[in-house]
Amino acid sequence: MTEKRIILEMGTGNDLYGRDYTKAARRAVQDALHHSSITLFSELGIDHSEMRVEVTIAVQKPEAVDCDLVAADLPRGRAKVRAVFGGLDVASVDGKAPHVIATAAVEAWLPDLAGRYRWSE
Repeated sequence: MTEKRIILEMGTGNDLYGRDYTKAARRAVQDALHHSSITLFSELGIDHSEMRVEVTIAVQKPEAVDCDLVAADLPRGRAKVRAVFGGLDVASVDGKAPHVIATAAVEAWLPDLAGRYRWSE
């Protein structure tokens, strides 16, 4: 069955002192989620389990992101998280650990519902 993307939301997150790429990634996802409000499910009676969620996290050290932990933060759908090179590491004034800035793209997909619903007048 084909799918349609119903959401594309972006967010940013950071860890200013701990050089924790996973923490910055989780904050970026939470930022993106706070921008979204989807009434589609309750309005049309669609079960959240039908939604597939793909998250792309961009950080300077993608291998340092615990993608399973980030996926566990997603409240709905079947989640898959991947980390890619991007984001920013900004040097701290004292020269110690850099400030880590992550960006996240959250996409939600549903099966093509064409023909499943009819508009009434």
